Amino acid sequence: MNDFINIELQYLALCLSTLFALVNPLGITPIFVAMTDKYSNEEKIKIAKKGIITGSIVLIIFTFLGSIIFRLYGITIEAFQIMGGIIFFRSGLRMLDAKVGRSRTTETEREEFKESDEIAISPIGIPLITGPGAITGVLILSGKMPSDYSLAILLLAVIITMVVFYIILRTGNFLSIKIGLTGMRVIERMMGLILMVIAVQFIINGIETIINRL
Repeated sequence: MNDFINIELQYLALCLSTLFALVNPLGITPIFVAMTDKYSNEEKIKIAKKGIITGSIVLIIFTFLGSIIFRLYGITIEAFQIMGGIIFFRSGLRMLDAKVGRSRTTETEREEFKESDEIAISPIGIPLITGPGAITGVLILSGKMPSDYSLAILLLAVIITMVVFYIILRTGNFLSIKIGLTGMRVIERMMGLILMVIAVQFIINGIETIINRL
């Protein structure tokens, strides 16, 4: 029983650290603040809530579809680990440079949705909050579940990550003033380093499993 609990807790820690690094709330918050600068505090809260709900729904859907996608296309978890590790490493490298990936948002998108409430769904919900990296992350994590009960653990990790993200978005203006843009960039670089380490470990695990099968 203790072994089961320890394994599930380790899986929860892996899920939380991976997802939090991938969704990168501290790196995205300054962008959110800039994109919603013209709105009142009440409207900002509404946009943040709608964006988080949108992102959460996307991650939960891919959490359930992960195993189905693997079976349907005959994809091995090792192949996805290696590919995902490469994507994670690139994302982490951009975070170290304090840059937002081109897959997250563009200047055209920011201008196009500036006058519309749809900004909460796109580009804030998708792909700003939930980008390709986060989607790839839940797919890989769903394929690494140590037991049938781990699906609940992964869903819990998604919910915790999104709740923390929402809290950070709601306090975005306060954080920007207190921590400053420089402070938020430092934290983003730290998360980028963690993500790169996770990425390298994913690649190592995938290669080791393939070699052991030979």
